[in-house]
Amino acid sequence: MTTITPEAVPLNELFSTIQQLPRADKLRLMQFLVINLAEDEGVPLLTPNAEYPVWTPLNAFGAAETLWHMLGKN
Repeated sequence: MTTITPEAVPLNELFSTIQQLPRADKLRLMQFLVINLAEDEGVPLLTPNAEYPVWTPLNAFGAAETLWHMLGKN
């Protein structure tokens, strides 16, 4: 396996190579970079097959009433 150091590939050459990648590979590269940065920063990532609560306005009658009153004041 070849080890690549930051000095090994000039950044402009790397950008040129990335531009030639197919769209799917660019998306995979973005995913890799985001995960790598998040791990470096200690940001927790989503866990596969886990459940996460998502707020929905369904049956949020209090919110609807508040919005109705706000719209009525303008």
